[in-house]
Amino acid sequence: MRILLINPNTMASVTDLVADHVRGLVGGSAEIMAVTGRFGARYIASRAAAAIAGHAALDALAEHVAGADAVYLACFGDPGLAALREVSPVPVVGMAEAACRAAFADGRRFAIVTGGALWGPMLTEFVAALGLGRYLTGVRTVAPTGAEIAADPDAALGGLAAACRACAEADGAEAVILGGAALAGLAARIQPTVPVPVLCSVEAGTRTVLAAARDGAARGEAPALASLGLSPALAALLAKP
Repeated sequence: MRILLINPNTMASVTDLVADHVRGLVGGSAEIMAVTGRFGARYIASRAAAAIAGHAALDALAEHVAGADAVYLACFGDPGLAALREVSPVPVVGMAEAACRAAFADGRRFAIVTGGALWGPMLTEFVAALGLGRYLTGVRTVAPTGAEIAADPDAALGGLAAACRACAEADGAEAVILGGAALAGLAARIQPTVPVPVLCSVEAGTRTVLAAARDGAARGEAPALASLGLSPALAALLAKP
């Protein structure tokens, strides 16, 4: 089984971090092919960066999807997820959607903690679009971005843990998602200090993409699209009826 893991920002260090964590989770059950966005923001922390990342994710899928059994969009916020599903020949799993659905299991009220202030309204809208808005108790952000947390995770642990505790104790969350590719593995370190389950978004997405690869799915039904200025691989993918 082969999984194409797409990091649609341009930081190869984040790609390596999340891919290493995913490989540790899957062991020998799947081959992970990890790719980094060819263009765009160094780290996604705004609507503009997310819009560009959606294009970068499509570009990466077109270039590398051959031979894959499923695609893992390894970016919390899932930029371009619906478009990827529309054109991909194999199932596509988004990290944020998978984590939200796991947190909601059995009707739990859940919260999200992540890095970067602008993600607050963006993720609130994202959860509402999934139809889970009434189960979201809130989004709490810490000042460092995911990229800054990845560079010095020990320095960020205290703030992340405090935010997770506040989600449970002040907001009434029954589960908390620690969201972000760059936060891979930190949920387990925070869990002992938080009175409700803390879910790692990377791990939730990994479980979901493995299941998707085993189950398979029909290709999207996008109409053929003539284009200009795209990479040859993406132009060819979009031109297929």
